[in-house]
Amino acid sequence: MTYHLAGDSTVAACPDYEQPMSGWGPHLGPLVDAPVRNLAFGGATTESFLAEGVWGRLLEEVAPGDTVILQFGHNDQKQPELLGSRGGYTDRLSRMIADVRARGATAVLCTSVERRYFDGGTVRPSHGDYPNAVRDLGHALDVPVIDLTVFTSWLYEELGDEESKHLLSHFAPGRHPHWPDGLEDNTHFHERGAKKVAAFVARSLRAIERRDGDRESMGSQFLS
Repeated sequence: MTYHLAGDSTVAACPDYEQPMSGWGPHLGPLVDAPVRNLAFGGATTESFLAEGVWGRLLEEVAPGDTVILQFGHNDQKQPELLGSRGGYTDRLSRMIADVRARGATAVLCTSVERRYFDGGTVRPSHGDYPNAVRDLGHALDVPVIDLTVFTSWLYEELGDEESKHLLSHFAPGRHPHWPDGLEDNTHFHERGAKKVAAFVARSLRAIERRDGDRESMGSQFLS
C-alpha cells in the first residue's frame, strides 16, 4: 500500500532555498507504515493539477488498496468563476475521487489548512465556503474527510497569537540565510508546524483505516 498526496504548497516539499518552510506532506512518511508519494506543488488548483498532467502521473502508479489524499482550496478560491466552491472545485474533486475508486484505491479528502489570521483571541476563517463544500462532498460520496481547517484553527488558538507564529514561516531580518530580509508568512508552515499537521493526518488515517476495517469485519459476519 502507498499513500499518494495531491495538493498545493501547504502539502508540497519546498525547495532547499525556501527551507525551513515546508508543507506537511514531506513529514508524513515517518509517521505511517507505508510509502508516501507526494506530487503536491506550489500554486496548484484542482484545475492545474488535472490540466498540467500531474493527476495523470499520480494515477499511473495508483494500485488497488492504495490511498490518495486530496487537499486543495487555497488557490482554487482565487478563481471563483472557474473553481467555485459548489461548482468547478467540487466537480474536479468528484472526478478525482471517481478516478481513484476506478483503480480500487481509497480517496481521502482534506479541508484546507487555515491561514493564521487572528481577530482578537480567535482565528478568522479565510476560506469561505470551501471547507464546508469539502465536508458536504465527503458526506455525499461517502469519502472520509480530515478536517485540517478545524485542526489548524484550534492549534493556532491553543497557542495564541504570539506563540503560534513559530508554526509558520516567520523570520526576523538577518535570522535565517534563506530569508535575509525577514519573512512574515501566515500561510506556509515552518517545518515545526508542518510536522504537527502531518502527525494529525497520520492519526486521522489510522482512525479511517480502523473504521474501514471494522466495516469489512461486520460485512463478513453478515455473509457468514
